[in-house]
Amino acid sequence: MRHLRTMDDLSDREIFSLIEEALEFQQGKSWVPNEQYFVTNLFYESSTRTKCSFEVAERKLGLSVLPFEVSTSSVNKGESLYDTAKTLESLGVHALVIRHPEEEFFQPLQNLNLSIINGGDGCGHHPTQSLLDLMTIYQEYGKFEGLQITIIGDIRHSRVARSNTAVLKRLGANVKFVAPEEWKDSSYEEQDYITMEEAIKTSDVVMLLRIQHERHEKKNELIELYHQQYGLTLEREKQMKPTSIIMHPAPINRGVEIATELVECKRSRIFKQMENGLYMRMAVLKRVLTKNEGGTNNDNITKEWEMA
Repeated sequence: MRHLRTMDDLSDREIFSLIEEALEFQQGKSWVPNEQYFVTNLFYESSTRTKCSFEVAERKLGLSVLPFEVSTSSVNKGESLYDTAKTLESLGVHALVIRHPEEEFFQPLQNLNLSIINGGDGCGHHPTQSLLDLMTIYQEYGKFEGLQITIIGDIRHSRVARSNTAVLKRLGANVKFVAPEEWKDSSYEEQDYITMEEAIKTSDVVMLLRIQHERHEKKNELIELYHQQYGLTLEREKQMKPTSIIMHPAPINRGVEIATELVECKRSRIFKQMENGLYMRMAVLKRVLTKNEGGTNNDNITKEWEMA
């Protein structure tokens, strides 16, 4: 595994192996690099969770993090992403974690002699978010096959929805959507969309999405009524299955996508997702830096998956 650009870069076995390694890191496993590895985080869009999560992961792994801030770099002088990445490659950087507003920003970088980890490309993909979501679901249910997972909200603009949908279907989950008409993604079948009432009563995982205000051309009047029509209210939470859970990639618009009282309720795994993100990003960084395509010393998860 040299790069992580989309979830298509990973086989099913590699996904389970990464979950396994992330769980081991969570349980206190350590890793000592055999050489000095340099990593740089290039965030061309604002970020709290992803950026800080990668920075903590890098330091916990003992990596050398080369600071980079777009606002004080030659990007302000018109330098392209390719030239910035080529410069860092020339300085001996081994891996770049990049978030960029352009979809598939990584295509022009594929021939560089360093690893690229996609931290989010426009409305395209967010593979490490998808991996931490998979880890969270696996911790809860120990499987993906047969689970109903409903993704609710701004489907059309969500890279989280796009990354999660493809891989969850691949792993055997039943994925449905709830969205206002103008925020539906036409690449999905109309029968994949269900009502909010059906979603709440039938889902094992209710995955809420942030409204992507920054990607809307103008303020939508729908937002004022959103919580009542599409938000997870206190009343709707009471109708959920006893074993179902709530997820959200954050940041959260409290009182819009979800009632404030539910953000940290017993069903919520929102902050567990954030915690899992640290360990999953440790696993991803280790894997791309060592170019290790195999499993870890303990293959319990991958063996269980292969036997299923």
